[in-house]
Amino acid sequence: MNIRAHRVVALALALTTPLPVLAAGFVDVLATPAPMSPLASKTLMQGAARAGDRLVAVGQRGHIVVSNDGGATWQQSPVPVSSDLTAVYFVNDKKGWAVGHDGVILATSDGGATWTLQLDGKRANEAVLADVERKAAAQPTESLKAMLAEAKRNQEQGADKPFLDVWFADDKTGYVVGAYNLIFQTNDGGTTWTPWFDRTENPKFLNLYAIRPAGGGLYVVGEAGLVLKLDPASQQFRALDTGYKGTYFGVTGNSDVVLVFGLRGNVYRSDDTGKSWTKMNVGLPATIVGGLTLGGVIALADVSGRVVTSADGGKSWKPLPLESPGMLTGIADAGAPKLALLGARGVTVAAPSAQPKPAKE
Repeated sequence: MNIRAHRVVALALALTTPLPVLAAGFVDVLATPAPMSPLASKTLMQGAARAGDRLVAVGQRGHIVVSNDGGATWQQSPVPVSSDLTAVYFVNDKKGWAVGHDGVILATSDGGATWTLQLDGKRANEAVLADVERKAAAQPTESLKAMLAEAKRNQEQGADKPFLDVWFADDKTGYVVGAYNLIFQTNDGGTTWTPWFDRTENPKFLNLYAIRPAGGGLYVVGEAGLVLKLDPASQQFRALDTGYKGTYFGVTGNSDVVLVFGLRGNVYRSDDTGKSWTKMNVGLPATIVGGLTLGGVIALADVSGRVVTSADGGKSWKPLPLESPGMLTGIADAGAPKLALLGARGVTVAAPSAQPKPAKE
């Protein structure tokens, strides 16, 4: 197995459990609706978000479930694809987007009850290739030549590259990021998606794991210590050096502070818009898989189920007194002070100093 193929397999194993091989042969997940199941809410979930008072979670095999009672009960929503989903984001109680494997971008305008497909990996590959071909023909730089070669390889390999995160500034302007420098932007709510493949300082085409605003800027983080910040003037994502070369899986913070986090509990903090970074000891020994800010309190969670919080912008940390829910894939806002804890058995909603209650169908 070559290095590139190994990285794809490693990424897939790290993020999700693959669909089973069906005896009937190949199944195109982009043409197969997500299977409806009474156990959907108890399967692997990788992303969750609030849509007003509703909680929406996404995960394996295209499963999307919604709860109108704080996570006590869940209902599955119909989804037009059965690709594994990795992240979801809402700008209000109605409009939201979910992303996942096979270059999938889904949209909802009714709080997650129904979903439509806006983009898939086939169209994403075609869009990137056409965009880079046009730019390379007009200005054949070495950088664009390398991007063109990468875009051609991606198209030849098919619609297998996942989107790993999504964020919208409002109901029109948003971004999705994913494997091998995949990044798209929209200014019309996802009716059209424009590739930004050439707008990142990422010459090795490293995986992009997360995108979020913090500390007055918009940041993308990825493997091998990659941290990018959007330069509004040039509309380019510029690379920053934090001093760490391991993988970052997420970014969070507040209006003054940026925190990037990842492997082996590594967290780096900046309070000067990314100019300088300080390594923080937050008390999490395992890989940190989720982070968010709730009412001025920043929370981080690692894969082993530990959660820590900071009320002073990430300067000091203390453990959150929760009964361990087991291995986590992420955390989300479930309505302060509650947290949605995501894992292989679905979503557990918990509050500080309270015992988590497992979700019920």
